[in-house]
Amino acid sequence: MEYRDPIGDILKKSNDLDENSGKGKPMSKEYQKYDTYQQFEKVARNAGYLPEWIKIQHQISEALSALESFKELKDINKLIKKYNKRCPPPLQKTLITEENYERQKLRW
Repeated sequence: MEYRDPIGDILKKSNDLDENSGKGKPMSKEYQKYDTYQQFEKVARNAGYLPEWIKIQHQISEALSALESFKELKDINKLIKKYNKRCPPPLQKTLITEENYERQKLRW
């Protein structure tokens, strides 16, 4: 069985292995106190990355603010369904109707 290291292959091709400023130094204590996924989230957040469900949340909020007719709720509810599939389960939200529009608008 052959060991595959795609990241290592990319670094070898770019010749950045020897120019790495952290080469040969121990990892920082802050890096070691998080698990791998938490560390990824921190680096991604600092780089300006937003998860897709957060982007959808912003789209829904903007669409609700610009709502001119309740006929547009169908498209907004499609976005909410997409949001609910991608967000963490505790953050899922109900669809919007004419009856609950005002209350839901405040939640978004």
